[in-house]
Amino acid sequence: MFDVLIIGGGVSGMSCALVLGSANKKAFVTDKKIGIFTHQKNSSLQEAIFYNAYGITPGKLGSELLTESTQDLAASYPHIDQIANEKVIRIEGSFPSFTVVTNKNSYQTKNIVIGIGSANTFDIEGLMQYVEPHKKALPEKQRIQLKNEDHKVADGIYVIGTLAGWRSQLAIAAGSGAAVATDILTLWNNGTQTHSHDSIR
Repeated sequence: MFDVLIIGGGVSGMSCALVLGSANKKAFVTDKKIGIFTHQKNSSLQEAIFYNAYGITPGKLGSELLTESTQDLAASYPHIDQIANEKVIRIEGSFPSFTVVTNKNSYQTKNIVIGIGSANTFDIEGLMQYVEPHKKALPEKQRIQLKNEDHKVADGIYVIGTLAGWRSQLAIAAGSGAAVATDILTLWNNGTQTHSHDSIR
């Protein structure tokens, strides 16, 4: 049983995983099982190049970031399970017991974070009732989002990045993933507000 499964290995999903991973020394996190589906084939980063992203060398390709991010996550936080080459097709159950079904396996988890793109080809069974037109995208692009309040779709289900209704800017997507990670850390800390900072002190 996972405590949280993150669906999507793009900017928002990786940001969420990195923040959760960095909290591994906190007493209320040490026993938590975290996983991320790193399926990246359809990520918008595949065609991106960056000149306006904080901390990223101008001219960096998004495809390079995708490769490097999974490597960095594995090196820094090997306790996070990376599930590659599987596509989520269905979600069953309710909080705190979900079943996430992929094209190859099924997984049990208490919480789910969805961080895949906002294309109208979204087709995860069990979440379709939450789909609505994207509020910050041009209508002709036919983008969608999941209905949510401050990233929360329903108990135990969170959405991040463009699928949460945010614009497709790297910094915005990263912040969205980090925000949900801190919400989950707060949940694990019995509702006491918390976050995870790296520090040289």
